[in-house]
Amino acid sequence: MKKIKVAFAFLAVLVLVSSCVAKKKFLQSEKSRMNAQDSLKMFVAKAGMLEEDTTQLGIRFRTLMNEKNFLEESSSSEKQYLSSELTSKGKELAQKEKLLQEREKRLQELQDIIAKQDQAVNELRNKVTKALVGFKGDELTVEMKNGKVYVSLAEKLLFKSGSAAVDPKGKEALGKLAAVLEKNPDIDIMIEGHTDNVPLIPGKFDDNWDLSVSRATSIVRILTEDNKVEPKRVIAAGRGEFVPVVANDTAEGKSRNRRTEIILSPKLDELFQLLDTKK
Repeated sequence: MKKIKVAFAFLAVLVLVSSCVAKKKFLQSEKSRMNAQDSLKMFVAKAGMLEEDTTQLGIRFRTLMNEKNFLEESSSSEKQYLSSELTSKGKELAQKEKLLQEREKRLQELQDIIAKQDQAVNELRNKVTKALVGFKGDELTVEMKNGKVYVSLAEKLLFKSGSAAVDPKGKEALGKLAAVLEKNPDIDIMIEGHTDNVPLIPGKFDDNWDLSVSRATSIVRILTEDNKVEPKRVIAAGRGEFVPVVANDTAEGKSRNRRTEIILSPKLDELFQLLDTKK
């Protein structure tokens, strides 16, 4: 009987000890499970954060890619625009350079013609001066102005006062001048009669203008009828008292203003033709 009690006591102790050990293990297991759950929650939270970050990064990445593509497209468009502009400006520049070359060529042609005409006028002046070398300086002068030769003949060489009839000495001078003009058919001839401002006594001529025209016409007839200058080359004009070379306030001034000017001009047909063809 005593042995049975001892056995029950031992069994009770064993059960108690086993119960304590199981409870301890349970508590440890529960703690581990709680820790695991906490860790899982933490990992889930971190995973959520990472997923959010990944989403934001994806959005940012796509935004950046869109910006990159836009910039590349814009850059391509800008390059195309600049290339087109350069091509257009290049063509425009080439056209302007061609136009400039044409104008420079035209200018050179004009300069060559003018230089040739200036040379011809200078040679003509020398020929006229040589032909009229026997006359005094107060009777006539020969000079070149504005691309023309001006032969100015004083009244005393050509006419008596108030008359339009040319004196013999005047005819001699005109004959020598005509000989030069006959050999230079490319020269146009303008005859201008000039007077002083002293009113004419009523008679054959109405006024100084009428007298100046008549004197110019008389000289034209000598050049074309007494000599062989072609009439189509000659123009007669009267300027009266209105184009004096000096003031009419002295006798000497009046004498200088009473003159006939024979203006010799090179024909400008070649120059006009060049200007017309280059319009």
